[in-house]
Amino acid sequence: MEINAKTIAHLANLSRLHIADSQMEQYQQDLQKMVAFIEQLNKLNTEGVAPLRMMSAAAEQREDRVQGSLSLEEAMNNAPASHPPYFTVPKVINK
Repeated sequence: MEINAKTIAHLANLSRLHIADSQMEQYQQDLQKMVAFIEQLNKLNTEGVAPLRMMSAAAEQREDRVQGSLSLEEAMNNAPASHPPYFTVPKVINK
């Protein structure tokens, strides 16, 4: 798959990113390397290989069970700012 400037511009638009023309070539090279790596992986014979469920074979799985939790008062005491029963957080999105 060939990655060109038009593809980069389209992906940037979908992602709502601004990519300067001076950066376009670097993004094109980087994305081309990623696609080439995926194409290389697609050539591997995975016949008979079970899907990977976990990255670590030694990872322990615990049984899900209902346990006690913090009371509302304890949770609010740990918050830097609150207006019970809600946590108060700084505004991060301006519209």
